Amino acid sequence: MDAQVENAIEIAWNPQSDQNLKSQAFEFLNQLRSEPQGWQVCLALATREPRASEVVRHVALEVVNNAIQARQVDEQGLLFVRDSLMNYIRAYYGGVNGIAQHDPITIQNKITQTITYLFIALYASEWQTFFDDFLVLASTLSTSVAENFLGTTLYLKILISVHDEIADTIVQRSPEEQQRDNDLKDVVRERDARKIAQSWQDIISYWKTRDGRIIDHCLSAIGRWASWTDLSLIVKDTLLGLLFELVSSPEAIPQKEDGNNLRDASLNTFIEILAKKTKANDKLDLIEILRVKDVVSQLITSPLLHELRPTSNYDTDLAETVAKLVNNTVFDIINVLETAPAADPVVLKANVQLKEFLPFVLRFFADEYDEICSSVIPCLTDLLTYFRKKARPDSDYASMLPPILQAIVAKMKYDETSSWGNEDAQTDEAEFQELRKRLQVLQQAVAAVDEQLYIDTISGIVGTSLENFQNRRGQVDWRNIDLAMHEMFLFGELAVKSASLFSKTKPVSTAAEQLIGMMFKLVESDVASFSHPAIQLQYMEICVRYSTFFEANPHLIPRVLENFVRFVHHNHVKVKTRSWYLFHRFIKSLRQQLGNVAQTVTQAVSDLLPIKAELPDESSDNDDMSSDENDRSADATFTSQLYLYEAIGCMCGSPAVPVANQVIFMQSVINPLFTDLETHLGPARAGDERSALQVHHLIMALGTLARGFSDWTPANTSPSSKPPAEAVSEEFARTAEAILVALESLNSSVEIRTAARFAFSRLIGVLGNRVLPQLIRWIDGLLSRTSSKDEMALFLRLLDQVVYGFKTEIFDILNTLLTPFLQRVFSGIAEPISGTDDEIQLSELKLQYLGFLMVILNNDLGSVLVSSVNQPAFETVISTIEHFAKDVTDFPTAKLAFSVLTRMVNSWGGPDIQNGIAQTTQPSLPGFDRFMMERFSPLCWALPSNTAFNPKDAQGRQVLGEAAGLQRAIYAKTGQEYLTWLRDVELRGMGMNDATIDEYLNALCTLDAKRFRQFFQALVQRRNR
Repeated sequence: MDAQVENAIEIAWNPQSDQNLKSQAFEFLNQLRSEPQGWQVCLALATREPRASEVVRHVALEVVNNAIQARQVDEQGLLFVRDSLMNYIRAYYGGVNGIAQHDPITIQNKITQTITYLFIALYASEWQTFFDDFLVLASTLSTSVAENFLGTTLYLKILISVHDEIADTIVQRSPEEQQRDNDLKDVVRERDARKIAQSWQDIISYWKTRDGRIIDHCLSAIGRWASWTDLSLIVKDTLLGLLFELVSSPEAIPQKEDGNNLRDASLNTFIEILAKKTKANDKLDLIEILRVKDVVSQLITSPLLHELRPTSNYDTDLAETVAKLVNNTVFDIINVLETAPAADPVVLKANVQLKEFLPFVLRFFADEYDEICSSVIPCLTDLLTYFRKKARPDSDYASMLPPILQAIVAKMKYDETSSWGNEDAQTDEAEFQELRKRLQVLQQAVAAVDEQLYIDTISGIVGTSLENFQNRRGQVDWRNIDLAMHEMFLFGELAVKSASLFSKTKPVSTAAEQLIGMMFKLVESDVASFSHPAIQLQYMEICVRYSTFFEANPHLIPRVLENFVRFVHHNHVKVKTRSWYLFHRFIKSLRQQLGNVAQTVTQAVSDLLPIKAELPDESSDNDDMSSDENDRSADATFTSQLYLYEAIGCMCGSPAVPVANQVIFMQSVINPLFTDLETHLGPARAGDERSALQVHHLIMALGTLARGFSDWTPANTSPSSKPPAEAVSEEFARTAEAILVALESLNSSVEIRTAARFAFSRLIGVLGNRVLPQLIRWIDGLLSRTSSKDEMALFLRLLDQVVYGFKTEIFDILNTLLTPFLQRVFSGIAEPISGTDDEIQLSELKLQYLGFLMVILNNDLGSVLVSSVNQPAFETVISTIEHFAKDVTDFPTAKLAFSVLTRMVNSWGGPDIQNGIAQTTQPSLPGFDRFMMERFSPLCWALPSNTAFNPKDAQGRQVLGEAAGLQRAIYAKTGQEYLTWLRDVELRGMGMNDATIDEYLNALCTLDAKRFRQFFQALVQRRNR
C-alpha cells in the first residue's frame, strides 16, 4: 500500500506524467484522504527510513494534517502520530550533526504545522511536556550541545506557529474555537510561559554572534507572544539588555538570510511589545522600562541616520522602522491623555513623555523621504486632534504648535532634488502632490487649534517671500516662491466665506483681511514675471480662486489680464493648455468688469483661435492612460482650446459691452470659422477624414462660443438674467444656419451629429424663440437612420428643455413635428438589442421617452398628443406605455410609465368628484372616463399578476405604489362608476372573492394616498404567497 501511495503521488505531481494517469492518481489520493486509515499509510511514508522524496513527504504530511483537522484521528491515533513524529524529529533534528541531513524548508514547515495541530489536540492533558520536549532538542539548557541549529530553528518555528494558530487576532474564529484557544493560552501562561521566556534569553545569548537566522526567528516569536503573555517575563533586565545590544550594535551580528540587518527586526520587537494592551500608567511605565527614548535617541544620532543622511548610503529602511516606533509610542501617550482624568497624576507623566518624543516626531516628519515622513503623520494627526478637543490648550501644548506648524510648512516645499515638469519625474510629482494634500489636513488642524498662529505664520511666509522676490529682482529660489504661493492658495480654506472675501465691502474675517493684503503684494510684486512655469501656474490659480478680490479692486484687472495673455501664449505646453482653462475661469468670474478691455483681450488672443484638426496617431499606444493634466494629445489640446472660445464669448457678452460692439466682436470671431467651415465641407462630404474632423471641431467651437456668451435660459424670469439683444441673436441665427447646413450634409457621421447636438443645446440660450422654426431641421439632422438609442435619448433630454422653455409658443411647431419624431423613437425602441451596452441604452431611451411625454403633460401641452394631426399616433403612444407598465424586468421604466398614466388621468379626466362616491363627472376629453377604466386600470394588476414579479423587491414595491396612485386618480375622476366597474368586471374577472373585493373597494374609498399605497402593496404580497 505504501508503494502504491508513493507511486500515485509521484505521478500526480510529475509534469511529464500522462494526463489520464494523473487523473487516476488524483482520484486515488482523494479517496485515500476520505478513508479512516489513510493517514496511517501517509504517516509511515513521511517518517520512514530511507526518506521518501520531498513531494511524497509533503503530500503525505498534508493528508495527516487534514485527518487531524477533520477529527478523523482518535486520541490513541494522535498519540501514535506524536510518537512517530518525535522519533523522526529526534533522529534528524536532535543532534549536533543534524544540520548535515536537514529537511528542506517545505518539509520543516509542514512538520511544524503537524506539531501545531497536535498541540491544539493534546497539550492541555496528554502532552504536558510539549515545550520541554522541543527545548531539549534546542539544547538551550546544555552548553555541550548548544550548536544544534536545526533543533533550535524548529523550536522557534513551532512557537511562532502556535501563536498564529491560537492568538492571531486577524484570524476569524467561531465562538467555540475562541474559547478553546483562550483556555490553551491560560494553560501556557500557567505552565510554560516562564521557561519559554528564559529560552529566548538563552537562545539570543548563544546565537547573537553566530547566526542571524536564529535571532530573527527568536525576535519574531518574542514579538508575537508579547501580545498575550505576561510582560514581566519579557521586560527583564537580561532579556532587555540583549535586545538593546541588538539594536545598538548590529555591526557584530550576522545578517539575516535575506541580507537585511537584524536591527530592524529588533525594533519591530519593541513595537510589538509596546502594542500590548495595558492600563494607562502601565503603558507609560513600559515605555520607560523599554528605554524607548534612549533607543530612538541613540539611533537618530548614529552614523546611519545622521552623518549618512545627506548621502545615498542613508539607511531609509532603518529610519522608517524607527519612525514607526516613534509613531506608535506617541500614539500610546496620546491615548493615555485622552482617556485618563485630568487630575490623574498619570497625565503629568504623559505630558512629560510627549514633550520628550515630539522632537523625534518632527525629526522623522521632516525627513527627505516621503515614506519616512508618512510613518509619523498618523500620530501627528492624533496629537492635533487631541489639542483641538481641548477648548483651551494650556501653555505647554501651545508651545508645541509653532514647531509643528513650521515643520508642516517646510515639508510643503519642493526638495532640492526635485525637477518640476520633467517627464521622468511625473510619478514623483504625483506622490508629492498627494503628500501635500495630507499636509494640508494637518495645517487645517493647527488652524482649528490656534487660528491666529496659523494666520500670522502663513502671512509672514508669504509676505517675506514676495518681498524678497521684489527686493532681489527675481533672483530667488523658485521653491521658496512656490511654497509661499501654495500656502497662499490653501489659505483660502480659512479666509473665504460664502465664496467671497468681502461682506458689504469689508473683509469677512481677520484671515480674509490678511489674504487681501497678500493679494495686493502678489500683484504689486510682479511675481508673475518670474520665469519658472510652476510659479506662473500658481499665479493664475490664485487669481482665479480669489477673483472676488478683483471685483473689489477692478483697477488691477488689466494688469493681471496682461499676465494671463502672456501665459496663454507660453511655450511650455503644460502651462499653455492649463492657462487656457484658467483664463476662461478668470474671465467668466469677472465678466461684469471687463467691458473696457474686451476688444483688447480678444485681439490679443485671436492668434490662438484658428483650429487645426489632427487625426489620431495610429502608431500611438491607445492604452496609455495619461492624466488630464499631462495629456498632450491633439484631442486634449483642442478641448483646452475650447475654453478660449468660451472666454471670448464671456467677454463679448458682458453687459458692459455695447450691443453694437458685441456684434462686431462676435463677427470677428465667427466669420473666420464660417469661412473655414465652408472650405472643409466639400472635402468632408467626399470622405476626407481630416476635413470631417475639422468640421466637427468648428461646430464645437461655435457652440462653445454661444455657451460663453449668455447664461440665459428660456423661461428664466430672473431680472439678473436677460436674453441677448436682437442683433446678437441674429448673428447666432447665422451660426445655427451654418451648423445646420453642415449637419444636413454630414448627418451620417456620428461625430458630426454629436458636435451638432452639443452646439444646439448651447444655442438655445442665445437664439431664444428663433430656434423654433429650425426645430424640424434639427430633428431631421440629429436623428438619422443610423442614430443610436443613446443619441435619441440625449436629444429627447434636449427637447425637454425646448418644450419647457417655449411652452407658450411651441404648440403649433410641436403639433407638426410630434408624430414623425415619435415614429423615429418608436423605431429605436423596437430595434433588437445585442449586448449589455445596447440594453442599457434601450432602458435610457425608454426613460427619456416617458420623461418627454411627462414634460408635455406637465406644461399644459397634452392636447398636442390627441390633436387631429397626432391622433393616429396616440394609440401607439398608449400601447408603448402599457407595455412598459407591465415590464417586470425594468422597474424604473414601469414606475415612470404609471406616473405618465396618472398624469394623463389628471389632465384629461375632468374635475375631481366632490363629497361622496355617488356623483359622476364628465371628462375634459370625451370618452376618456371609460378609456382609463378599461385600459389603464387593468394595468395596475398586470404587473403583480406576472409570476416573475417579486412583491418584496424594493423597486417592485415602488412600482406598486405608483399603480396605487393611478387607481386613486381614476377613482377621483369617475367615482361610483369606477367602483361598479371594479366590482362587476375587473376584480371579479380576476377571480377575487367578494370579501376581498369589499375590503379593496372600502380601502380605495376611505384611505388617504399613503395608507392606500401601503394597503395595495400588502394586498398584492398576500395574493402572491
